[in-house]
Amino acid sequence: MKHLLVIAGTDSSGGAGLTRDVSIATELGCRVRPVVTAVTAQTDGAVHEVHRTPLPVLVAQIETALASGPVDAVKIGMLGSLDCADAVAASLTGRKIPVVLDPVLKSSSGGVLMDAKGIGRLLAVASLITPNLDEAGRLAGTPLAAGEEDIATLGKMLLAQGARAVLIKGGHCGGPTSTDHLFEASRHVSFTSKRLPKGKRGTGCSLATAIACMLAQGCTLGDACRDAKDHVHTWLSDFR
Repeated sequence: MKHLLVIAGTDSSGGAGLTRDVSIATELGCRVRPVVTAVTAQTDGAVHEVHRTPLPVLVAQIETALASGPVDAVKIGMLGSLDCADAVAASLTGRKIPVVLDPVLKSSSGGVLMDAKGIGRLLAVASLITPNLDEAGRLAGTPLAAGEEDIATLGKMLLAQGARAVLIKGGHCGGPTSTDHLFEASRHVSFTSKRLPKGKRGTGCSLATAIACMLAQGCTLGDACRDAKDHVHTWLSDFR
């Protein structure tokens, strides 16, 4: 069985965060080593409290998780502070492990959870970042519309900032289909599925975790993104 190191926050509603990560990883045959960055009290409608993990405790969790045996991939979710981002980056620098970074800047209910600058500090260790359209604009430092040309511009801007690969998710765009765009230095690949009438919290967590699981199991980046999108689309379809 492959092992996935997941660095993220908890969600007391169970809809997102580490609970969702563990659920998806288990479905895909991976075992999770969890590192808690923050404990949140939230519902589907609001974030009520956020209690960040003290840095020494955070670093100790990462070090002991890595010392417990081989780690085949890493998924990073909610971080919550610049200090946390720096600590995670330092702990993962130099390790030859696929790292999928879900740049959680705010919760689905609108609560701000992270400054975009903190995500920038992790680009050097991330194999892939998975922003939605709003997050991509914030990370690139520019508000752009949802057109195909704008998405390509955002992808190029994030690559220029140091990202090795960027998957800009299409869930926030309009139209009958939802298209995710994968940008690497020498290629652009898109993955399209039918847009579902209703979304669900935890979609971003689920996709990034599914990609990390598939990379851990030896898939190429393109195949991992495509198959993870299919898996999440099936999961969302079950909740219609």
